[in-house]
Amino acid sequence: MTRHRDPLTKDLFSWQPPKVAVGYGPDVAGRGALENKIARLISRALRDARAEGRLDRADIAGRISLYLGRTVSEAMLNKWSSEGSEDHRIPLDAFIALVDATGAKDLLGFVPGEFGLTVIESEYAEMIEEQLLDEHIEEMQSRRQVLSARRRVRK
Repeated sequence: MTRHRDPLTKDLFSWQPPKVAVGYGPDVAGRGALENKIARLISRALRDARAEGRLDRADIAGRISLYLGRTVSEAMLNKWSSEGSEDHRIPLDAFIALVDATGAKDLLGFVPGEFGLTVIESEYAEMIEEQLLDEHIEEMQSRRQVLSARRRVRK
């Protein structure tokens, strides 16, 4: 006889911590030249936007154009996302507009990641600062206890 699971009871082992860092995994950008990594990331963001049923490339190009106040065509998006297109690289302002148009905030983690840094959601910044302050306070209290102990020994 099979046991029926209560659908209202939460599985304690299924909990996953929230994603704190923003960025795609290293498998998305892959290896190789910087321009190829960027093209792969752009391609992934465009694919994800389409897969989620929200936007196709023409819609994204229209949103980027509106954001920038200049025309960005679907053909430009195709070139920016193509590893074989050496002539066309995405400008920084268009990259920002792409993030806005697709909602692909994971794109923002790539550049800092190249320097060993991490982008986090702003809601976690204060928690991290608080933790650092707590650690600093503990360190100062330990230092104070050492100084106090030394002073008592000298008396």
